[in-house]
Amino acid sequence: MEPTRDDIVATLRTATGFRELSENDRNDLTGKVEVETKPEGATVIELGRNLDHLLILQSGSLEVRSATGKVFARLNPGDVLGARALSREGRTSYRAITTEPTVLLKLPRDEYLSLLTRHPDFASHFERLGFERGQASSSDGLPRRDAAIDLMTTTARDLMTSGPVTAVPEMPLLAAARLMQQRRVSCLPIIESERVVGIITDRDLRNRVVAEAADLNRPVRDFMTNDPVTLDCDALAFDALVLMMKHSIAHLPLLSDDRLAGILTHTNLVRAHSRSAVYMVGQIHHYERIEDMARVVGEIPELLVALVESGGTAHKIGRIITSICDALTHRLIALAEQKFGKPPIPYVWAACGSQGRQEQTGVSDQDNCLILDDSYDEAAHGAYFTDLAKFISDGLDECGYFYCPGDMMATNPEWRQPVKRWHSYFREWIDHPGPKAQMLASVMFDLRPIHGKTSLFTDLQKATLERARKNSIFVAHLLSNALTHTPPVGFFGTFWLEGGEHRGTMNLKQNGVVPVVDIARVYALEAEITEVNTHRRLEEGRSASVMSESGAADLLAAFEFIAMTRLRHQARQIRAGKKPDNYMAPDEISHLERDQLKKAFQVVKTIQSALSNAHQIGAR
Repeated sequence: MEPTRDDIVATLRTATGFRELSENDRNDLTGKVEVETKPEGATVIELGRNLDHLLILQSGSLEVRSATGKVFARLNPGDVLGARALSREGRTSYRAITTEPTVLLKLPRDEYLSLLTRHPDFASHFERLGFERGQASSSDGLPRRDAAIDLMTTTARDLMTSGPVTAVPEMPLLAAARLMQQRRVSCLPIIESERVVGIITDRDLRNRVVAEAADLNRPVRDFMTNDPVTLDCDALAFDALVLMMKHSIAHLPLLSDDRLAGILTHTNLVRAHSRSAVYMVGQIHHYERIEDMARVVGEIPELLVALVESGGTAHKIGRIITSICDALTHRLIALAEQKFGKPPIPYVWAACGSQGRQEQTGVSDQDNCLILDDSYDEAAHGAYFTDLAKFISDGLDECGYFYCPGDMMATNPEWRQPVKRWHSYFREWIDHPGPKAQMLASVMFDLRPIHGKTSLFTDLQKATLERARKNSIFVAHLLSNALTHTPPVGFFGTFWLEGGEHRGTMNLKQNGVVPVVDIARVYALEAEITEVNTHRRLEEGRSASVMSESGAADLLAAFEFIAMTRLRHQARQIRAGKKPDNYMAPDEISHLERDQLKKAFQVVKTIQSALSNAHQIGAR
């Protein structure tokens, strides 16, 4: 059934960007939009084609796919598509395909551009949708699209140089240098038996050959970097650049089925803008002063808004936001070791909570600990690690990752212990699972090593998971703890709202995200899954058959919708100049979104009930 005028106004009232317009403006648009109905599986936008309308989803859903077929966004009613393409002469860099029967509202390009000109709030909103203020303008006077945000939705394959020039290990240095000069390339991947065994770059030739006056008849094998860092070409371009910055490399061989497919260089990535996450990570790695790092971290709110409005998933956005905190932690550790000297014994710095799970948002404190080698001696080593922990935690706090209210930080001697003591902790929590033990175990089961000798952590994790899984009483207590957080929806489908300070709102963290995090932790324990990220725990839980295929799919979809609702709420607060939080009033979202949120909450409650029943049956 074709939407009525009132239906169209209702959609525009909550549609991305259009909520910034007045009611009169939205009423005026009803006579200007075209309505188009598409069946499931229809191609709405084709790659590289000219687009002459802004698309607004009235009902149904779309998948947005990259040039390689990778799905990087799923759009629902009220979402808008085509703003970027219309702002660069209409050409698209993606495909959009319906996943169910869909009704689209099509606003002509001229009307869209007119709105940008006449309504600054509307234009400001779409600037954030992948654009940067102050950029050079395109030929139509609009800002060019922000390629930095595309790193989250573009694969490395999309940006790489295909068919790279290669060499074999026995090629003489002189021949390799001449080949690089003739082909105008800055590196040569070294191939042996169809495998990348090394790489030699122009920097290697300067530093290892010319500077050392090496014999140019010697083989490349003697000067190449052996077993270079590589990445699958279908990984995100964001992951590729973070990897390059982490290892301080300018050339990254990309593989397909373990064979060289291309090369990604900094030249491929120079289009990244200063507000992109990868630039922020790179800046942090080079700064010496904490105040400079704090300034970078202070840009996270604007980054969060851009990521939300560019169509990223909650899973990817969490990873990207967390990568900045990880980079900051790495840098603070490096500065601490410069200040206090080389560590006297091996250690690993580990994060728990949302950083551990790679699920940070615009609201984060710090949760961390130190796992020390069993050669630790308090008299000999205590002062060093006390100073190290304080330097890092103080730095995190100065940059906006505030001290944990529960003091679960490495600055607390309780959470700065040798491996044998950590084994003792977990053994005590598992064998005597009281309320405090349940809470501590839940937090510490989300540990992720950030820096140091990771085997100290992995051996501890393996032993702990095995012990916990075999203890049915502990599993029962962990499950009981997981069921204490319930989604805020009642039997008749009404929302349960907060009282007191946050009266009339829902806590999207404690009653939305946390219940799924708790469920995933229980499933991870049952299947001995070492992943701590909630999305990946659920994915692996499905593969390990501790969840049904349909149950896992429903829970993953519910978790994504709840988490994205939370992120969109925070983005709206940031745009309004407010501090982001987790408390959202139901009338903040459209009627359709409220219905979808209720369904997502009901999925979580159903899974909680199934978990409870399964455990009761197993306990008999």
